Amino acid sequence: MGMDNDFLLEDEDDEKTIEFIKNYLPQEMKDSFTDDDLYYILDVIVDYYTTSGCLDAQPDEEGYINIDQDEIVDYIMKEAKKDGMGPFDPEAVYFVVQGEMEYGNQLEDMA
Repeated sequence: MGMDNDFLLEDEDDEKTIEFIKNYLPQEMKDSFTDDDLYYILDVIVDYYTTSGCLDAQPDEEGYINIDQDEIVDYIMKEAKKDGMGPFDPEAVYFVVQGEMEYGNQLEDMA
């Protein structure tokens, strides 16, 4: 598969992730984010995963890696302020982080 196809698959996966998150958000938070906001937050989550070292952690005896969702929310809030995005409600961002993780868990369960 060429690099262009890899980017297309990544874009398609991002679209599916965003749709899942939009459905995952509680009704009162559904209007808190534009699609662009959600794509930005998703990019920052991926950045957190790649720079924090959490993906290099050793899984526990059940095969899970403990990822602190509060740390991810704090990271997103800091980056959003630095990048001039938002303002975002930390509680709503927490639901976005949970939704992204839940989507990932569902993909693993289907594999």
